[in-house]
Amino acid sequence: MKSSIILFSLFVLALFNSKLTSAQTAGTLTFSYTPTSHTCYAANNNVLAIWIQSSTGSFVKTRMRRVGNVTSDHLPTWAVNSGGMASNALGSSCNVVSAATGATLTGFTAKNVTWDGTDVNGVNVPDGTYKITVQSTWDHGATGTATRSFTFTKGPNADVQTPTIDANFTAISLAWNPTVGGLEENTQTSFSVYPNPSLTGNYNLTFKQADRLTVIDEAGEEVYKQAIALGSTTKTIDLSALNAGVYFIRLYNGEVIAQEKIVVTK
Repeated sequence: MKSSIILFSLFVLALFNSKLTSAQTAGTLTFSYTPTSHTCYAANNNVLAIWIQSSTGSFVKTRMRRVGNVTSDHLPTWAVNSGGMASNALGSSCNVVSAATGATLTGFTAKNVTWDGTDVNGVNVPDGTYKITVQSTWDHGATGTATRSFTFTKGPNADVQTPTIDANFTAISLAWNPTVGGLEENTQTSFSVYPNPSLTGNYNLTFKQADRLTVIDEAGEEVYKQAIALGSTTKTIDLSALNAGVYFIRLYNGEVIAQEKIVVTK
């Protein structure tokens, strides 16, 4: 009898530990930096890639790729890590799902990206240690390239950092913020928000049933609220007065709540 109890206890403990190790906290990583201006091969032209990796360097998701036909061999580290060849960062095998992409840059302005904690299939990845990596190239050859990774912890606790600047990366900020209140997005009552992000600050909501809504910032503060007329299934809200950043729209139906993440741009 005693051995059966011990075996059962060990099974419960193993199951509990399994759930802990496979936790998949919803949240948002925000990352920004300003590249140092360098003497370039053509005016201020430069290319870059920003992507998410596991703690061991396995590719998770690209967040930004800026490169052109003439400079397609200038991002070899990212190209290989994303599934392509070092000689061609524009190759079809380089994974840029959901990434911001574009041509060669013509200046060294501040860069901002976000990550919602998902992989290229849109699946929330397990909690743990991850890296956001930047490769920046401003000249031909290896001497005009810098690659740097920033490690953070994805989980139920916020991880806010101001990494040390260096000769190539300045004004660096990194913050992983779990979804406010621990709520999973699209729980209990589904609804859609569009456009997202919005250039005007106006967001259109479509839902089944709701009586009110609020907007929460990343610190958990309520920054907007509005009642919803009985029987309504659509709503337009104007958030143009808010600062640029990540927010969460919460929809209520009595005590039932659903949540969607939005990005306010300026």
